[in-house]
Amino acid sequence: MSQDTKPQSSATPADRARALFKVLDDKKLIPDGFIGNFTKLMENDWDPSNGARVVAKAWVDPEFRELLLKDGTKACEQFGYTGPQGEYIVALENTPKLQNVIVCSLCSCTNWPVLGLPPEWYKSFEYRARLVREGRTVLRELGEELPDDVAVKVWDTTAETRYMVLPVRPEGTENMSEEELAKLVTKDVLIGVARPHVS
Repeated sequence: MSQDTKPQSSATPADRARALFKVLDDKKLIPDGFIGNFTKLMENDWDPSNGARVVAKAWVDPEFRELLLKDGTKACEQFGYTGPQGEYIVALENTPKLQNVIVCSLCSCTNWPVLGLPPEWYKSFEYRARLVREGRTVLRELGEELPDDVAVKVWDTTAETRYMVLPVRPEGTENMSEEELAKLVTKDVLIGVARPHVS
């Protein structure tokens, strides 16, 4: 081996994370309970059912809908959906002729408190690279075939925006309760790669 050649590290990402944690912990840089509380948030509190409740409320309450579209962060705070990645919530309103879709082309940022952690496909380079160029095709491959007269608008998350999609309320749901309506809204609907349907 030449002097200019460095050996490749065999440490896995988990090994490196544990090593970093140990260094930070030894230096007392991690507050007591921080890891446990953050793990609880990720595993229990951040869930797409939160976003589903927000959407259902907007479908039945015109004043809340107006607030959600004006100040998504303030609207979601009414449900207690705040915290990391939930500081700059922007709701994108779909119409019968417009389908909004969100992406983070640089990494996988999303609105954790409302959408939950991003799915694996959302983090993939292929989704992030292709959605901006060929949104309709990507949606078709993910199972949502849009009519030709529906435009697809892609929104790229930034440091100061955490998007969620407010879908069009499906026809035939006029007599459904808010709880029943929430069951129609999935993580894919909140990201915009699917539309809610009544089964």
